Amino acid sequence: MNDSPACRLYLITPPRLEDPQAFAPLLAQALDAGDVACVQLRLKDTSDALIARAVDTLRPICHAREVALILNDRPDLARDTGCDGVHVGQDDTPYEKARRLVGENAIVGVSCQDSRHLAMIAGEAGADYVAFGAFFPTTTKADASTGADLDLLRWWSDVMVVPCVAIGGITPENARPLVEAGADFLAVCASVWQHAEGPAAAVKAFNTVFAEAG
Repeated sequence: MNDSPACRLYLITPPRLEDPQAFAPLLAQALDAGDVACVQLRLKDTSDALIARAVDTLRPICHAREVALILNDRPDLARDTGCDGVHVGQDDTPYEKARRLVGENAIVGVSCQDSRHLAMIAGEAGADYVAFGAFFPTTTKADASTGADLDLLRWWSDVMVVPCVAIGGITPENARPLVEAGADFLAVCASVWQHAEGPAAAVKAFNTVFAEAG
């Protein structure tokens, strides 16, 4: 995920996908609208069977466009369903166990909130990226703290080579300072899927910010 020096988009699916087939065209439109590094399938309070069905539906769309598909929380399902990796939080599967489950060639990212200490531990353990946030109030994750700030991104980009993801309430309108502070990826959800002009317009808007700030 760190082949490109420019900031890139890390797209998170809506938290509920009752009908993955109905969502598939929206995802295709978003991915065709501009550069997207990866898609995280983030389904909460959902059966394993529906997650597997969603992966089977969305994985070909992502792979046809050379976009990685990452599953949230579940390294066991990520391995079993053929995802490209997994994202784990501090209350999920520990990094070491997640790595054992998905293998050395898979992507493993770790949420570190606003903690330099947790990020250092994850980076030194071998995480492919660390995620900081929330940077702004977010409706996607109601319990997310907004303690992360631009100094955290500047510090990380100065001292570490492991890529960092900024997350939490990010929109095309507030994204530029995060890019300029050193974020390698911006993780976005509602600002794409709930964009007034549709997800394709949102992806284009984010990529315009990346080009201007880069």
